[in-house]
Amino acid sequence: MCNYPLRIPSMATAYEPARLVTHPSQLTQALELQRRSFDADPNPARAIRRDRLDRLRRMLREHADSMRDAIAADFGVRASQETLLLEQFTSLEGIAHARRHLRRWMRTERRHVAWWSLPGRARLMRQPLGVIGIIVPWNYPLYLAVSPLTCALAAGNRAMLKMSEHTPRFGALFESLIAQSFSADEVIAVNGDTGVAKAFAALPFDHLLFTGSTPVGREVMKAASANLTPVTLELGGKSPAIITDGFDLAETARRLMYGKLMNAGQTCVAPDYALVPSTMVDRFIEACRAAATTFYPTLATNPQYTSIINDRQFRRLAACLEDARALGAVVHPLHGEATDAERRRLSPVALTGVNDQMRVMQEEIFGPVLPVVGYDSIDEAIAYVNARPRPLALYYFGAADASLDAVLSRTISGGVTVNNTAFHVVQEDLPFGGVGSSGMGHYHGRAGFDTFSKLKPVFLDRRLSGSNLLMPPYGRKFRAILRLLYR
Repeated sequence: MCNYPLRIPSMATAYEPARLVTHPSQLTQALELQRRSFDADPNPARAIRRDRLDRLRRMLREHADSMRDAIAADFGVRASQETLLLEQFTSLEGIAHARRHLRRWMRTERRHVAWWSLPGRARLMRQPLGVIGIIVPWNYPLYLAVSPLTCALAAGNRAMLKMSEHTPRFGALFESLIAQSFSADEVIAVNGDTGVAKAFAALPFDHLLFTGSTPVGREVMKAASANLTPVTLELGGKSPAIITDGFDLAETARRLMYGKLMNAGQTCVAPDYALVPSTMVDRFIEACRAAATTFYPTLATNPQYTSIINDRQFRRLAACLEDARALGAVVHPLHGEATDAERRRLSPVALTGVNDQMRVMQEEIFGPVLPVVGYDSIDEAIAYVNARPRPLALYYFGAADASLDAVLSRTISGGVTVNNTAFHVVQEDLPFGGVGSSGMGHYHGRAGFDTFSKLKPVFLDRRLSGSNLLMPPYGRKFRAILRLLYR
């Protein structure tokens, strides 16, 4: 392993401050190191890629407890069960899926050739792009670092990760563990403030993946455009849940509130608002209240109910609620226990009487607040969704009938889960990504492998080639062949 100035000593059980990048030249130095390494081995063998995936898997397994503790410390309270399931398990599943399918993904494919190109042959090769940049958000700092990293390594690339400044303890730990597990010319993780993040986004990566908010995504894309760096943007948006009477209401509420309240709603694919038949709104809210109370009998002292990440986000959510009240929304508590501002435990609520002037209907909520909008026909619900920016996720609760078909065929979203929430995200054989304001590009599984690869088309002609008949000078023979081609 080669040494590198950004590496810090291993302190896997201590949350010492990360060795912050203080100058863009350090980032440039890291990129140049990885690019030289890539140039020396631009298409790593499968054994090398598997070894890198194995080291990543071993890192996750051996330091699982310290990573959970660091994330919990950053949040104040973060349900360890949620970190175990939603971050560690899903990360390991992604690695296992990549290892299992790596041979097939790397294989050069034969492709059909146009009949008039015979006897030539066509192939499709997948080659690593080079150095991949990954900007990691704070809400799932482990999974949203490891998942794209898995795809980048499987595809044969090097990678640089910028950790979120809002999870400094985990960022320091992850930087240290990466430095233990990989040489700096393979993978590095760096920490720093928003200035470092801006410098990171402006580096001439071979591909840049950003996960975060839509406004910041615009800035990332703008910075990347100076280098014509291709980007994958995993943003957010207001993901709707369309409720019908075709699925048990109590079970609908349980599954929807699970997706809404995990990580206290700080999830990019959390259902942002619910479209409910007007005659069912009151019963739906009552069912949501029952589900929330069952999941979390207490809030303030419950280690399974996650805190809002920091004071800034807590104040933002409180301001959104106050704005909704002031503009006429009715607040329906979904739990008997009040909000605990000191612990940043926001008691879940539903809102009715909402309108488009309210912040909760303009911004991604990212908290345990659920606006409920009544509708009278499925066409009205579809029109409501389509009148707004395309969401990252869409949820539908109902029977497998014409209404479901209409929703699937007439709406556009990043992904869909029917009769549950978020489960489409963790299917490694399905691409994950947004559309329009909720993002661009895909990753996970084979989609991620392809995103971080150059799909190189190759045409192999023969000594005896039909192309000779298409060359000048153009005369009677050429016109005859052209008539044959057009026919």
